[in-house]
Amino acid sequence: MPGVGVRTAARLLTEVTTKAFPTAGHLAASAGLAPVTRRSGSSIRGEHPSKRGNKTLKRTMFLSAFAALPDPESRAYYDRKTAQGKRHNQALIALARRRSDVLYTMLRDGTLYEGRTTPPALAA
Repeated sequence: MPGVGVRTAARLLTEVTTKAFPTAGHLAASAGLAPVTRRSGSSIRGEHPSKRGNKTLKRTMFLSAFAALPDPESRAYYDRKTAQGKRHNQALIALARRRSDVLYTMLRDGTLYEGRTTPPALAA
């Protein structure tokens, strides 16, 4: 996976494989990458990043997302999020969440990371 070196992979494996997650959403929530809706009575204040979860896992996913920005797929996703009006940190958290979904799938299926073989513009 782009942005994941030996030390980052070791940290991810020690934090993730010790627990069983039924879905990718559970992994993201455990890492604090899933958005939380702030509600009080009838008011709904919108979604924001969770302050709960495994801080080490969240930091590792965030920093690996930052390190993956030179990768064309990661950069395209980041640019899409910033074009939607997200600020830098919001776009990085969205990228980290997407990468946590990929990590979950890799661990569940026992597969290695495979990037896209064709550029997104040619795939359509």
